[in-house]
Amino acid sequence: MTHSVKRRWLPVPRSLLGRMLFLTLLVVLMAQALSSFIWVSQLRASQMEGLLTSARSLAHSMSASVSYFRSLPLGYRPLVLDQLRSMGGTRFFVSLNDKPLEMQILPPTERKQAVLAEVDEVLRERLGKDVDMSVSFVSPDDLRIFNGGLKLDELPRSWAHYALSLEPLNPPVLVTQIQIAPNEWLYLASLMPAPYVSLEDEGIPRQQLWFIFLTSSFLLLFIGILVHWQSRPLKQLAQAAREMSLGSEVELLPEAGGSEVVEVSRAFNSMRERIGRYLTERSQLFSAISHDLRTPITRLRLRVELLEDEALQRKFSRDLDELELLVKGALQCVKDTDIHENIEPLDLNLLLDCVTEPYLAPGGNGRVTVQGRARAPYAGKPLALKRCIGNLLDNALKYGERAHLLIEDDNGTFVLHVDDEGPGVPEGWLKQVFEPNFRLAAKQPGYGLGLGIARNIAHAHGGEVSLRNLPAGGLRVTLSLPRTTE
Repeated sequence: MTHSVKRRWLPVPRSLLGRMLFLTLLVVLMAQALSSFIWVSQLRASQMEGLLTSARSLAHSMSASVSYFRSLPLGYRPLVLDQLRSMGGTRFFVSLNDKPLEMQILPPTERKQAVLAEVDEVLRERLGKDVDMSVSFVSPDDLRIFNGGLKLDELPRSWAHYALSLEPLNPPVLVTQIQIAPNEWLYLASLMPAPYVSLEDEGIPRQQLWFIFLTSSFLLLFIGILVHWQSRPLKQLAQAAREMSLGSEVELLPEAGGSEVVEVSRAFNSMRERIGRYLTERSQLFSAISHDLRTPITRLRLRVELLEDEALQRKFSRDLDELELLVKGALQCVKDTDIHENIEPLDLNLLLDCVTEPYLAPGGNGRVTVQGRARAPYAGKPLALKRCIGNLLDNALKYGERAHLLIEDDNGTFVLHVDDEGPGVPEGWLKQVFEPNFRLAAKQPGYGLGLGIARNIAHAHGGEVSLRNLPAGGLRVTLSLPRTTE
């Protein structure tokens, strides 16, 4: 027995609650993603504007420092630098070198390029278009301070560490080198002002992620409680419908819930009453038919025995036998499929043992083999299922001499394969064998109702009986019974 499996990109839940939560989660995530994208775009634009404003302010401070040092006599410049260092420095680390220092520049990013362009533009606007200078970002580990190539860690901490280091972040340092005289370069190094010290795009802030998580969780919780509350009448309806399909007495459903659910419950209650009246009338009808037909058939038999012509007597007797066989077959079909039992958990292994025990005994000559076991009890009608499986087994032994039972069971479906060693069934007759009074071998005893009764019992349990010829010969009859899941 093969099943076609549809490939799905996403595992969609089967229950109403699961599907509602799944769809709600998708919608919430899409809405949150869109809103977060818009919010982050606006935040980045605002941050970029603030960053450029800070860069312009920093560039104006640099130009003021450059103008100040340009105005000093040559001999006073080193003295001013010493005084600045002894006082703790300014927002810049300043030094005078005879040439621009070579340092490893950090890879460019959008924000770094924007800051460098803004600083360069302001400085050239304030100091002159033709000024010889360089502006770059350097890692603190690669930073050089004086002509000798001294690193930041090689200087006294009071000179530069407080202005150029921010442990443990180690943000990039903005280094500007401007020629203020021949063989004299003014060296200015500084960090970007807060909150733009790192210059890195941090993505969605952690607060926004927590906001998305909390709002999604509360919304899913609310939707879950709402759907569970609204779907409870639907679960009761499904349970009542299944019990009614198995012939159990079902009480009237409470008409509660939303207006749509109330309408469905009301329609179900009305349908239940109509079906109950129909079943009662059908039982009375067949009882009447049984009584009304058996009486004239009995009278006709008595009159046939009074006939003197033996040939005519035999013809009448044969016609009456055929008529009685048809009546018995029809009544037997109704009787066997209309079994009034309560639904209860069944041990399918025990039921199969009861059905196959006569053939597994020493006198059975090993005509039946059983492979596999049921994994869990099944909710159904004991006598009806015993008759269903018994009919399938009897049919296999009748036409195939031997029967091989194979059980496949999982959380969704209980499947029983009954294989025989007979000639099989012609393909054109695979559907007809379920019809009443249809028999493959006319010489075999019976009414030709076994497979039809078995299929009707399977249908009453929500299952199915199917047939197919085996490639190696013989017929496989498959009984499928779905397990109900809460």
